[in-house]
Amino acid sequence: MEKTPAPKQEHKKSKTVAVIVAHPDDETLWAGGTILSHPSWQWFIVCLCRGSDKERAPRFYKALKVLKSEGIMGDLDDGPEQKALDGKEVERAILYLLPMKHFDLIITHNPTGEYTRHIRHEEVSKAVIKLWHAGKLSANELWTFAYEDGNKEYYPRPVENASICRILTKRIWLRKYSIITETYGFEKSSFEAETAPKAEAFWQFTDPYDAKKWLNNRRVLT
Repeated sequence: MEKTPAPKQEHKKSKTVAVIVAHPDDETLWAGGTILSHPSWQWFIVCLCRGSDKERAPRFYKALKVLKSEGIMGDLDDGPEQKALDGKEVERAILYLLPMKHFDLIITHNPTGEYTRHIRHEEVSKAVIKLWHAGKLSANELWTFAYEDGNKEYYPRPVENASICRILTKRIWLRKYSIITETYGFEKSSFEAETAPKAEAFWQFTDPYDAKKWLNNRRVLT
């Protein structure tokens, strides 16, 4: 586990990275610092919901510019009832929106979400893991967000014993926070602004079979 502050800027070989999330702002909340810390990487962000949302969709594309990323939105149902979606529908949406090429890294949600509880986060994570395992997504590595909220006892926190846990520099965190409060327009007292983690954590997988096994074990636990 890495607990030392991430460097201000890393001059490493460029990587191609896909970030697959449910909602506009998820990419910034859970991985914005990582994206901002690697400006030489080629980022492509897929947001599966809210493509027809006249407020949040334009803000997502503005956030992409700040993050120096490319991206696209889908429009899966995200109504207040949060009825479960068919897993195949989620998989089809991912395959439709994501460029069909090999990525060095794919980043997505955790199978149990980042807080208690958001079914869309869980569905996206499961779909990505299944697609990677089936060979329909091509990547060297898969990272899933690693956060928990103690069953709603507190705002989501990074899991300290996750495969990767990096403290963001103050400069990077402030840029991340400004995307949440200024680009997305969330009030400073909002859940999003209050959460905005100052460290970012991920579970890391290099073998899709290990990821699928982990997913199955998480299902047993939940």
